[in-house]
Order: sequence, then structure tokens, then C-alpha cells
Amino acid sequence: MSDQTRKIAYTEAVREALDECMARDDKVIVIGEGVPDPKAIFGTTRGLAEKYGPRRVFDMPLAENGMTGICIGAALRGMRPVLVHQRIDFSLLAMDQMVNNAAKWHYMFDGKASVPMVIRMIIGRGWGQGAQHSQSLQSMFAQVPGLKVVLPVTPHDAKGMLIAAVEDDNPVIFIEHRWLQQIEDHVPRDHYRVPLNEARLLFEGGAVTVAAFSYAALEALSVAKALAATMAIYADVLDMRTARPLDIEAVIRSVSRTGHLIVADTAFHTGSIAGEVIAQVTERAFGMLKSAPVRIALPDFPVPTSHFMTEDWYPGPQTIAEAVLDLIDADRGTEDYARLCTVLQPQSRHDTPNRDFVGPF
Repeated sequence: MSDQTRKIAYTEAVREALDECMARDDKVIVIGEGVPDPKAIFGTTRGLAEKYGPRRVFDMPLAENGMTGICIGAALRGMRPVLVHQRIDFSLLAMDQMVNNAAKWHYMFDGKASVPMVIRMIIGRGWGQGAQHSQSLQSMFAQVPGLKVVLPVTPHDAKGMLIAAVEDDNPVIFIEHRWLQQIEDHVPRDHYRVPLNEARLLFEGGAVTVAAFSYAALEALSVAKALAATMAIYADVLDMRTARPLDIEAVIRSVSRTGHLIVADTAFHTGSIAGEVIAQVTERAFGMLKSAPVRIALPDFPVPTSHFMTEDWYPGPQTIAEAVLDLIDADRGTEDYARLCTVLQPQSRHDTPNRDFVGPF
């Protein structure tokens, strides 16, 4: 099978990136809760412990702050740790190490030391995980100078960005949405890198710019395709890919053509990275905007556990589509609009991306 026809899932792309990095550099180690578990964090670490041994792939105790500090120390001594916090919520126990040590060390010691480590975190909803296990906190980390924060959406980007993150001499927060784990994409077998500072244009149009983060980028892409097919409305869709650094130039280039901006994020509305994108575009390109920008994010209260409550709590493709139609003042009293709504109807339960989606987390 050639690279042009080879398609693998997101989980396999992450596992392949780790495998390649470990094979090329014996200083790369993988550590975290559940790393050698049979479920292997959606399968992303499957087989690595058997291949590289317990000195390079191992579990860790429920001591997130202490183990993160150990990994920072290992990085300072020349290792390249990949630390896994299975949920981003768990990483909160290690905020002191990440924010006050990993992010600051290179600056505080005048560039004479660096912390080349990757911290994998998983975000996203499903199975009634509720307020403590389904948060999207990327904006918290994006506020910290010294941290790179990336959110790859496609398997191609997951592999290339993880390789780039492991080889980077700075600490990288690598955030994966659990609903992405089973999607497939063309992924080269080669060892390649995807830049950690560039947005990607997923769909091109002239009506509205939709800049989106993480799983919201796939939702925005589905909306763009549906709008084009049913109502002949064409939108730019940008997969922002990184929360820090932000590729604002890509957003401004798109807004210069469309004049309208929607930013979709998987995080809470207040303090979201979506708000930061809107602020920077407004500061730098206010004259290009024909209307007030729109932010699509989660409501500002904790995530409900009941799936009956979450059904009307999470924004989705229909929310994005209605925002596009509002900005361009499109007519909703048409058969085309009715077809659009039919196309955007979810194909599975609202709290799972498809019928085959399973855990462990």
C-alpha cells in the first residue's frame, strides 16, 4: 500500500509517532497513568513497553505533581520525556510544575538550559463524565509564556505534530480530543514534522471565516460542506491547530476576503482561546470586519453529567451553521434551509461521535 492510499486512525498515528521517535532517539521515554495498561490509552501506547522495555515505557503512581517534576528534571538532564495525563483535568494537580518550572526554566537561566518534554492530555465529552472529567482547558495553558499548546485534529497532523513536539527543545502541551481517536486519514510512513505554529485551511469560500480549534474544526468542516451543497454558501474553515502560538496572520488573511469571523472552540466561553482570536483580529484588522465577530464555545457553568441535560448544552454543527446564516442575513424560509437542517442532523447519540466509539476514557 502506497502512502497515497494508506489510511490509519488517529490513535495509530499517535502510536506510530511515539514508536518512530523512540527508535530514532534512545533519550525519548514514555511515562504516564495507564501507559502499559492493556487498553493503552485508546491504543496509542500499545506494544511500546514490549518493544522498548520497562526502563523507557512505564506507568506512574497517582502523584501527578511529583511525577511531572521528575520528568522536568529528566528533561533538564538530557532526556526527552513524553508524559501522559489521561485527562486534562488530572493535569491540574501538576500546575505548579508545568507553569512555574517547565515553562520558566529556559528564560530564568538565560537560555543555558531547556526542558524538552511533551505532556499529552485528553479532552472532550461522552458517557456522562460530568464536571470533573470532560473539561477543555487549553486556554489556561495558552496564557503561560514558555509553553507551546497544540491541538491536532487529523491523524496526519497528530503524527507530524507529535514528532515535532518530541523533537522541540521547549515544553509542549499536546492536547487530543477523545472524539478524534477513531477518525482515519492519509498518513505517510515517513518520519515527518508538521509545524507547531501554523493554521491549516480545510475548506475555502468567500462568505464567512470560521476559525476552529480541536474537534470543533471537524464540525465546522461538516457545516461548510453542507452549506455549499444545500444553499450554495461557501465559507473558509481554518483548523487553527495551535493555541499558543496563535496563527493570527492566517485568520486575518481569510477575514480580508470574507469580512466576517466566527471562532469555534471546545472550551468555556469566558476566557476561551476563541475570545483571544477575536481580540487580536479586532485589534489588528478592525477595518476589515463587516460585522461583529461571533464566538461559539461552551456555556459558563460546569458540564452536566446527565446526557438529557447535555443534549441542549453543547454547541454543535447546527450552532455553527446558524451563526453563518446570521452573519450573512440568509433566508431561512426556503427548502434549501430545510435540507441543510436535515443534513446536519446527528447520526448517533449526541454524547458519542459514532456508534462504535468506546472507552476507556
